[in-house]
Amino acid sequence: MEALRMEDNKRDLRLRWAMACAALGLWCLPALVLAVPKGLLPFGLLLLASTLLVPLRMCRAARDIGWPLLVVAATALVPLLVALASVRLTGSSEGIDSRDRLLALPWTMAWAWALGPSRAMLWRGALAGLLAAAALAGAQVLAGAERAAGWLNAIVFADVVLVLMVLVVFCRPRHRWRLASLGLALGFLAILLSGTRGAWPGMLLLLLVLVLGSGWRSRRSRGLLLATLVAGGAVLLASVPALTEQVRLVELRHDIERMESGDRNSSAGARLERLQVAAGAFADAPWTGVGIGEFDLAMQRLPICRGAGAARVERCHFGHAHNDLAEWAATMGVPGVLSLLLLYGVPLWLFLRLRRATDQGRLRGSAAAGAMLVAMFLLAGLTQSMFAHQTTTSIYAALGGILLGLALREAGWRAGDSRP
Repeated sequence: MEALRMEDNKRDLRLRWAMACAALGLWCLPALVLAVPKGLLPFGLLLLASTLLVPLRMCRAARDIGWPLLVVAATALVPLLVALASVRLTGSSEGIDSRDRLLALPWTMAWAWALGPSRAMLWRGALAGLLAAAALAGAQVLAGAERAAGWLNAIVFADVVLVLMVLVVFCRPRHRWRLASLGLALGFLAILLSGTRGAWPGMLLLLLVLVLGSGWRSRRSRGLLLATLVAGGAVLLASVPALTEQVRLVELRHDIERMESGDRNSSAGARLERLQVAAGAFADAPWTGVGIGEFDLAMQRLPICRGAGAARVERCHFGHAHNDLAEWAATMGVPGVLSLLLLYGVPLWLFLRLRRATDQGRLRGSAAAGAMLVAMFLLAGLTQSMFAHQTTTSIYAALGGILLGLALREAGWRAGDSRP
């Protein structure tokens, strides 16, 4: 009996340590991702440590979740298999890129279900992360940087800030709107200083959901409030020269003028050109593409990227298509397109079904946060290849899995249920 009691005490101690690691990891993920170089490493170490402390509990969690975990695991595995097949068929020198990080999606899903860390830790971490991002962006711009980029590049920096803003809104505890509003203001400042235009569609969607989904007064009042906020922001940006320069509005106008005259050697022109190149590469090899990570091979369709001076033409060597759908279609063909649709569609489908099964309020809950996470990645993927970067791939996999696991708990999911 004494031996059994000691074994139970050890098991309880391991569980307490694992739950403490899970809570700290949930805070570290959003708090440190932009604050320090390799900011995802602390979360990864805590995830591994807490998993090793309670391996049997993790196995039971996988069994208890049942078919949703199997579906999510298949969703994460398909892009990896497509990437491996692409390497085999095309001889790509880039390997599988960062696709193996998607395997964290089912892992963190089972982890969140097994240890049940508080969603509030994500909110606190996101608030700390936005404070760090705004401070870092301000320091870099004041030091003379043209665009704030943190420890990443400016586009990825802004897209990650947008994800943290989603967590601040949808993972907040009750009666924390003031702090959530502070987080949104900090995020807006960080994105503004990054000079990234690709994050603005996501910002507008978040604003749309905040205003129209708040339940404040009548629909007409919410519509007027939304129009006032958008118009006020547009007037502010257009009337303050420093802000106009920082968000590169004049540069965008010049890019459009250059495109109309046939000059593609600009930010907007290069993106349009890469979309056209991707369409041509997909049409030439619809089932294999040019090979994962080899978009620069597709760029050689352009005469300017084949000549003697091609090495000096910057837009010939960006490495990806600056659009997820174009990138996966051009490099992996139809299998790449289908795997990308699965990667977005399956989590979104689960989040929306789980959202209907919970009563967390209009703008609260893990399922609502997860659905908005997918939406933000979809919008950001229009102007950036989100899965071509290790940081954004890891964030999608880790946060997507965590929010799925927490959403299942909030919905009272039990294995054997026909649907969430």
